Amino acid sequence: PGAGCHQGHASSEQGYPATRAWQVGGWVSSPAVLTARGGCIDMGVLICKICACFYLSNCSCHQDLDMRFGFDLCSEEMAFLGKRKRYVASALKNVFHLQQDLQDREVPVVAIITTGGGLKSMTGLYGSLMGLKKLNLLDCVTYISGLSGTTWTMANLYRDAYWSQKDLDSHIGEARKQATKCKMGCFSMDRMKYYNKQLCQRKEEGYRTSFIDLWGLMIEYLLNDGKDPHKLSEQQEALCDGQNPLPIYVSVSVRDSYSTNDFKEWVEFTPYEVGLLKYGAFIRTEHFGSEFFMGRLLKKLPESRICYLQGMWSSIFSVNLLQIWGLSHNEDPVLPTRPHELRTRMYTPPGPLSSALRGALTDRFSVAQHHNFLKGYQLHNNYLENKHFCRWKDTVLDARPNQLMQNSDHLGMIDAGFFINTSSPPLLRPQREVDVIIYLNKAYKYYSEQKIPFPKISLTDEDKKNLKECYLFQDSDLPGCPIVIFLPLVNDTFQEYKAPGVKRCCSEMEEGQLDLTSRFSPYCMFSVRYTDENYRRLLNLSEYNILNNSQMIMQALQIAMQRRMQNMC
Repeated sequence: PGAGCHQGHASSEQGYPATRAWQVGGWVSSPAVLTARGGCIDMGVLICKICACFYLSNCSCHQDLDMRFGFDLCSEEMAFLGKRKRYVASALKNVFHLQQDLQDREVPVVAIITTGGGLKSMTGLYGSLMGLKKLNLLDCVTYISGLSGTTWTMANLYRDAYWSQKDLDSHIGEARKQATKCKMGCFSMDRMKYYNKQLCQRKEEGYRTSFIDLWGLMIEYLLNDGKDPHKLSEQQEALCDGQNPLPIYVSVSVRDSYSTNDFKEWVEFTPYEVGLLKYGAFIRTEHFGSEFFMGRLLKKLPESRICYLQGMWSSIFSVNLLQIWGLSHNEDPVLPTRPHELRTRMYTPPGPLSSALRGALTDRFSVAQHHNFLKGYQLHNNYLENKHFCRWKDTVLDARPNQLMQNSDHLGMIDAGFFINTSSPPLLRPQREVDVIIYLNKAYKYYSEQKIPFPKISLTDEDKKNLKECYLFQDSDLPGCPIVIFLPLVNDTFQEYKAPGVKRCCSEMEEGQLDLTSRFSPYCMFSVRYTDENYRRLLNLSEYNILNNSQMIMQALQIAMQRRMQNMC
């Protein structure tokens, strides 16, 4: 530092601290990930290898930033965890009939990791949560992560500040009504006028509207009876007492001209913060979409309604919009499979819809565009020495700092399903100390490639052909490795049993028949409507698979508690 200035540490648990260090001739050079560009009005060393931020305690230009830099958890999440432990400890004591209360360090962190799949994943998650609720295990869960269709379930549940403390029947009944209703009204003239009005208003507010915003409005119609005013930051109310698991929504940031296999960066959304995992850079959730420069909030935009975020989180299903349009107008829709394939043009369906929305859409098909809150920063020379950065280093540009940090005005964000069908990355951050993962699908290869602690998944050839309902994987010799309960969505013993240990009679056998995988399955990825019967069967199957494998879930929880106790000795 320059004369008269001193370096100090500011924990990111203190909120959004000032983080500057300036010396004559330029920014201080030290092992960090990001540094600022420009004069001495703002950033210096932002992220160092010991997960702390530096600032000048007596600098004349000292001001707090509107961003948080660091890889540890924010103060709000830390406070939530302290409250949630009380619920988890009480639930575990009741389930396992413990004689004494668990101490805080003995309480395992349990996470539900979901995968996408449209209405199928939305309905399946309701069933799984219903099963955990019946086993009195839902209060043992600290985190739920989602992408694509499971974000539809999560966003609906978290409107209710105490949803996990209540019976889920009302939520499931509402979801059934929405899943089974006719969707053709999406393209009525009244709806198109509504879409146009909402998109124009969003454009006037300062957002760069895209086809994904239109898809978000479509989701609003598909999942609700009217306008949904809810916003993500409002879900903090559902966490204020630690009464529900903390929801984490997952997306990936992409670049023009690169496929998602070549370039993607994980983005997590919680009711508290939105952040890029690789850089340890976070902003408050209500500020997502606003304009930033060098860590300063330049122009605050109104927080997006959650339907626009759902459009982004499940953008892979925006082809549904074109499918519905084609069905209602006897046209064959164009169905892209990767966002970069449409980088050179904007797509708007022909005919009346195009006329109604002309001027409201300003960007390409599959990518949501939001103001880049990292604008003004560049990578520090020693960024590859940062172990947290390297944890998520998996793109072709990671070794090319000038191309990796282009300081574009906007971040392009898409459904993580365009790359890999998992919402796991935020929960594999070591700071969250997850002990048990209830995995409602799979994504094994990615973890080993990233050298992320994860148990080795070994399936026999027979298992690969015919998956069982539940598997338990662990590696006690690998530090920081979670116990994984893998629960694939399969129809195995449910065909003959309507409840664990209760066989079906001849007249009930039809209820156990679900076609989950064939080309003609009613549960195909892009289905936009279920019959009452199909919805009920999928819900019951998902619940049954949890109930029928309760002993394996309990076994994983017991192992996690024992590990915690041993680590305290």
